Amino acid sequence: MLSAIPFAWRLTIYLLAGVGAGVANGIAGGGTFVTFPTLLATGASALAANVTTTVGVVPSYLGGLRGFQLRTHRRLLQSLMPACVVGTALGCALLLLGSPHLFQLIVPWLIGAGTLLFAFAPLIAKRLAHVDHSHPGRRAGLYGGVFVISVYGGYFGAGLGILLLAVMAITLPFDLPELHLLRSVLSLIINLLAALIYVVRGHLIVDAVYMFLLGTLVGGWLGTLLIVRLSPNVVRALIIAIGLATTVRLAYSA
Repeated sequence: MLSAIPFAWRLTIYLLAGVGAGVANGIAGGGTFVTFPTLLATGASALAANVTTTVGVVPSYLGGLRGFQLRTHRRLLQSLMPACVVGTALGCALLLLGSPHLFQLIVPWLIGAGTLLFAFAPLIAKRLAHVDHSHPGRRAGLYGGVFVISVYGGYFGAGLGILLLAVMAITLPFDLPELHLLRSVLSLIINLLAALIYVVRGHLIVDAVYMFLLGTLVGGWLGTLLIVRLSPNVVRALIIAIGLATTVRLAYSA
């Protein structure tokens, strides 16, 4: 157990875990499953590990905003804001007021479904090519999907980016790099709001939060550098691999 390790070494482990989580989130998501198990190994409760991770990984999404032209998709992002805010607040309330064990049963199914959805998104998009992107069905899928994912993000959040990419890949007419930028913005909004709620509510492991904030900032930037140097097919394969690994890890620990 990491609680037996000297304090300075424990801080170093937190920092390295933060960097690893930031790289994962910079590429696709799933960084929670670097930091969350690390905190559990220190003897932290699942609730404390969850809220500490949510606060600590917020900077990991900043790297993905580098060079992002916000005004290009300002109207789209503004229209999605209510779904993000209401969904995230609801998810946080479910976590703080509900059963701590419940998410262990639900999360593997959500991540697995989201990963499969993203994997088959090109095929689904091809089948739906005849449907205009302004069609109410596509828009309803986008807004409804973002709302449900925001609830999940406030509740636990592992694989948040994968789920967002899956929904947007089917409902929006953009290529993968542009979807990544949108994913970074929405992930930042959801995580930042959840983090603010959890900071007020408490249960934070302060030393870990500081190290995660620093580590995920660096790691998120490194992950973004990897994305722009890899082909879309390689990035897609990495996203699917992260999603599958996250699903297996969650199912094993449930």
